[in-house]
Amino acid sequence: MEKYLLGIDLGGTNLRIAVVTSEGQLIDEINVKTESDKGPYYVIDQMIQHCEDILKERNIDAIGIGSPGPLDVKKGLILSPNNLPGWDNIPLVDMLEKALKKKVVLDNDANAAALAEAIIGAGKGKESVFYITVSTGVGGGFVFRKQLLQGANFCAGEIGNLIVDSDGPPHHALNVGALETLASGTAVKKRGIEQLGITGHAGEVFVLAMNGDKEAQKIVDQMITSLAKGIANIVHTVDPHIIILGGGVMQSGDYIMPLLVERVNDFLYPQLRNKVEMVNASLGTKAGVIGAALLTQQAAF
Repeated sequence: MEKYLLGIDLGGTNLRIAVVTSEGQLIDEINVKTESDKGPYYVIDQMIQHCEDILKERNIDAIGIGSPGPLDVKKGLILSPNNLPGWDNIPLVDMLEKALKKKVVLDNDANAAALAEAIIGAGKGKESVFYITVSTGVGGGFVFRKQLLQGANFCAGEIGNLIVDSDGPPHHALNVGALETLASGTAVKKRGIEQLGITGHAGEVFVLAMNGDKEAQKIVDQMITSLAKGIANIVHTVDPHIIILGGGVMQSGDYIMPLLVERVNDFLYPQLRNKVEMVNASLGTKAGVIGAALLTQQAAF
């Protein structure tokens, strides 16, 4: 019987569980509401039940989980993510291993998505891939020769805390002027509410900007400038072959990307301008769950 990998994408809103081949092909998927308001143990119980149903039908080799941070990857702990209230020092890996009798690997959800995009997505065939997610927050992951680089403390790619404007806004958990406080969907939405009177999400600002609204265009320009500074810092540090941008904000990627590429070049050494390919992510919402499964191949069991 062929062996498969199991990926779990744990989000504040949705819980995705998928059967994936060792090459990253998605075979089957369950997508349900996380119901995080019911607490971590309820969610984990539901997670275990879904996994048990799959294990009855499929020969699963190992299980990988992509989760919002902060995490203690080495100990398999989830440490109080903003969008998972009550998940304080939850030993998720230990709980799943005991219940399912399978090896379980945990990593940041941005790292999981980075791995999927690098191996089977927009970065396929590239030696070095830096993935950036621009959504509620800003995160990233660096994959070199199909291997996720995690860092000595498992925090490589945590670009949301990069300082791009020392006079920028304060944050309760991040540096003053951190990339996430200036370039995330949350930041765009906040400015949209204050300056435009929007009542929905950041996408409204991009729609207004595309339709010629000058104030909306200023907000988008501020966001693009901040993101461009962050990307330039990445390019000068690791010089990747390709930068892939995903996440909810990049649903407006056709509008954002040309402006972003131009602005990034403004902050690069002349010899680096137009040398690093920048593209939109290709796997959409599937990247996280596929990448979670592929995490199991990165670990030394």
